[in-house]
Amino acid sequence: MNYSGILIIVAMVAVMYFLMIRPQQRQRKQHQDMVSQLKKGDEVITIGRLHGTVDEVNTSNRTVVLDCEGIYLTFDLSAIATVVRPDAKAEASTSETTTEDIEEAKAEPKEVASDATTADSQEAAASEVADDSEEAAK
Repeated sequence: MNYSGILIIVAMVAVMYFLMIRPQQRQRKQHQDMVSQLKKGDEVITIGRLHGTVDEVNTSNRTVVLDCEGIYLTFDLSAIATVVRPDAKAEASTSETTTEDIEEAKAEPKEVASDATTADSQEAAASEVADDSEEAAK
């Protein structure tokens, strides 16, 4: 009997499991762990990219109330994309470019590199045009 066809199908199913299904399960588990650790005062970002602070977590209804600059909104726990950690915010603020850095960069003179071969080729082209026009005039 020829088992090569069945063996190929089994191998493809195994590859799909390890490349697609298993990483999704791991990601879902990480998200569930993150959501289960939510507490009042955590800063979060929703899947719609709305930034807010957790005001209340209701595990029985699986909802969370976010304070978005004085506006209280209720979301499903599954709508929470990420929890913003205070140490991540500190790193982001130190790595941001300030307006002073931009002004300094504008004030610095930029050096323009001259290309001698380009200038030579332009002179050669100009002399050819002049030679052609002289020949046409004769």
